[in-house]
Amino acid sequence: MSIASANTKMRVPAGFRNLLEGLAREVLREQPTDVVAFAAQYFQKLLEQREAGGVDPVAWGAMLED
Repeated sequence: MSIASANTKMRVPAGFRNLLEGLAREVLREQPTDVVAFAAQYFQKLLEQREAGGVDPVAWGAMLED
């Protein structure tokens, strides 16, 4: 069985790499038993900070990547 491949080049959105590196760093630091629940809480906290008028971690990460 073969699967046709397309010449599709996918780009990672600006700030995404930095966002995932932050999550990975916290997972390694905290060593949670449920990584999915930890990630959900981590991203919920970032969302709450952004909505409260704090720094948008994606925008900040995009600036760092440039």
